[in-house]
Amino acid sequence: MSKDDHKIDADDRCIFDVLNERKYTVDYFQREYSWEKKHIEQLVTDLSATFLDVYQDGDARTAVEHYNNYYLGPFVVSSKDGARSIIDGQQRLTSLTLLLIFLNNLQKELGGKESIEPLVFSEKYGKKSFNIQVDERMACLEKLFLEGCYEVQPGDDESTVNMADRYMDIKEAFPEELKGAAFPYFLDWLKYNVILVEITAYSDDNAYTIFESMNDRGLNLTATEMLKSYILSRFSEQKSRDKANTFWKGAIQSLHAQSKEEDQRFIQAWFRSQYADTIRQGKAGSSNEDFEKIGTRFHNWFRDNLSKAKLKANSTEDFQKFIHTELKFYLQAYLNILDAQKEEKPGWERVFYHSHWGVADSLSLPLMLAPLISSDDAETARLKINMVAQYLETFAVRRAINFRNFGASSIRYTMYSLVKEIRGKDLLSLREALGKKLEEMPEKWNGLAQFRMHGQNRHFVKFLLSRITGYSEQRSGHSNNFSSYFIRQGDSKPFEVEHIWADKFDQHRDEFDQQHEFDAYRNRIGDLLLLPRGTNQSYGAMAYADKVKHYLKENLLAKSLHPQAYENNPNFLNMIESLELKFKAHAMFQKADIDARQQLIQQICERIWVWEGQS
Repeated sequence: MSKDDHKIDADDRCIFDVLNERKYTVDYFQREYSWEKKHIEQLVTDLSATFLDVYQDGDARTAVEHYNNYYLGPFVVSSKDGARSIIDGQQRLTSLTLLLIFLNNLQKELGGKESIEPLVFSEKYGKKSFNIQVDERMACLEKLFLEGCYEVQPGDDESTVNMADRYMDIKEAFPEELKGAAFPYFLDWLKYNVILVEITAYSDDNAYTIFESMNDRGLNLTATEMLKSYILSRFSEQKSRDKANTFWKGAIQSLHAQSKEEDQRFIQAWFRSQYADTIRQGKAGSSNEDFEKIGTRFHNWFRDNLSKAKLKANSTEDFQKFIHTELKFYLQAYLNILDAQKEEKPGWERVFYHSHWGVADSLSLPLMLAPLISSDDAETARLKINMVAQYLETFAVRRAINFRNFGASSIRYTMYSLVKEIRGKDLLSLREALGKKLEEMPEKWNGLAQFRMHGQNRHFVKFLLSRITGYSEQRSGHSNNFSSYFIRQGDSKPFEVEHIWADKFDQHRDEFDQQHEFDAYRNRIGDLLLLPRGTNQSYGAMAYADKVKHYLKENLLAKSLHPQAYENNPNFLNMIESLELKFKAHAMFQKADIDARQQLIQQICERIWVWEGQS
């Protein structure tokens, strides 16, 4: 190995320098692109909040050069023969690429002409390609780049599925206040003021050594560690300080068992739920307030706002209570929520349902913690958490069936205001407050009359059908539930959304003049079912009269199309009678039959999401 092979360079680079017409491959040993919704939302929130904290209406474009920088961390590349391979940092670079693709598509809608494409897609030696090159991801990136959406295919790998989902998360999380006059300023700031450190090694051995070193050792104190240092400095006696430190370390370990960033997410949720008072106004040029500052630098915010946590800087007693009572209580509540998100278990179902279709964690976790007080017993805390989760799921479903967005950026102010409204409420007051909010919602259940599946809501349609099917079967005495249909069960085939009508326009010309009219009706929720993967392929092209008998082998929502479902089935019939549902068999299936099923689904939804404020 030559001397040059041992060489290591480290340079701070802005995003423009890192990505503009520069090509990278992803090293074979790197894991799949695995960022979750919470990670991408945090990135978008941090970037937008940092920018909006310094941007002012009326600034010259040149003023952006003097805005605060944002440090996004290091990444490691191996450089050989002019080719760069990403050894560490592909999660962030892939996420930045998705963000840039979204911004490029957004500016097309806004009529902008800023140069973004070369950071994503460029030409070298006469060949055009994406700047981060992984063959398996090209089809997804190309669709996102050209059309702004990608429909996941059965053979897609984990990275492709996550990329498609995270792009939609970016679309939901991107703040409205950046879509106006501030947009070109934000692009300038993102390209030139967001900084990464590029560490370049010139041999694979050196690159891997750096990678292992960076992942084995912490490089900087985290916000959580700085918060701990400050809190422990408030203890006047070594014995009480040691006791608090021991408890703190155990608490952080329990959070890290969930994920390595869970400690920061917990503290953000806890502080927002109990102590934050002010919220940034939803317009460009507004300053960050409590809710936003907790999201970026909660350790600084805490030190500057002790009175909001009812703490006196020199009171050891206050800080002892803060650690051993407040932290202990809210930590347990938070861990209970995370545990409930993992499986459908009695008493916590609403939290589980909401975790699969609901409001972003950055908003929902503070809301679930907001009504709690540290003197609540375990059962009271559970009821409060589940009540808020029921409200949030109902809110999200009603918005979705009315084709209304509920991304974090569009409802941030509403939800943070609600945190303050329900903070510390008892069960009765909480039930009344949230019930009133649902009554005031303009999005009603009658939106289901026109609800249909389209290219970007297939995931929600599967969620909705899983809730409806699981509810109907459980109320009819079956063991199947929501998870049976929405979550893949072991080696069993996953359920997929399938059409009752075959894709044959010619068979429906008596009711439709145009293909697009037929396509729209065929995608209505009344024409959709959940069937095991592959099942519908064997008889999906059949006429309805021929395929309906096959539905007798499937779930209750499918089976109910056939008259035999209503014979010798007392539990099903009792469920229909007790809930006053308009189930009926369909000898044939035309437009009117889809309309009838649409009405039935609305009825079931109204039963599922009736506001009881408990369960």
